Amino acid sequence: MISKLHYITQGKTPEEHLENIQRACASGVEWVQLRLKNLDPKTVLETAQKAREITSHFQTRLIINDYYKVAKEVNADGVHLGKTDTCPLKAREYLGKWYSIGGTANTLEDCKILLEKKVDYIGLGPFQFTETKKNLSPVLGAVGYQVILEALNTTTPIIAIGGITIENVPEIINTGVFGIAVSGAITQNFNSISTFHKILKAPSTNEQVYKLGDNK
Repeated sequence: MISKLHYITQGKTPEEHLENIQRACASGVEWVQLRLKNLDPKTVLETAQKAREITSHFQTRLIINDYYKVAKEVNADGVHLGKTDTCPLKAREYLGKWYSIGGTANTLEDCKILLEKKVDYIGLGPFQFTETKKNLSPVLGAVGYQVILEALNTTTPIIAIGGITIENVPEIINTGVFGIAVSGAITQNFNSISTFHKILKAPSTNEQVYKLGDNK
């Protein structure tokens, strides 16, 4: 199951990433993507192992950015692949069907390619300017999402990403996207997670209420 709110980790060091994962999980986030850049493979693996320990404690889903072999080694829940990373089909062959595989897209054509490669969700952006990512693609804005979603007409979850704040969420969700991925806004204020959940109507409490109602 793909969550409607994805937290993408930030930190100047692996330790900061782990501290932020701990805070995010403690604040109720249900989906964490560990995004480590420019680190040696050994450090990535060790950090991913520690991230898995934290997320397992909170029963939070853990997605590893880029490193699909690490995702399997630490028994993560899936991998997110950038446009220059491993082909989703190759990752699927290695990981098997139980792992979630997401891909990054900036255009309609990118989305079509990912759908052909049977990804489980698409991270589409950027919504607006963000300092989190270098070499940023042209911003989409709400209109861009609407145009692409209408053209795709897909049931594969589309996750909006790129400089998203709480104030942006209603506008973004109205475009028809499935959910959002947030990095900076959550890292700056982990208490915002509950607010994001309320706006997205996707808190774990809703799931529990639904299950209770089913048992009556």
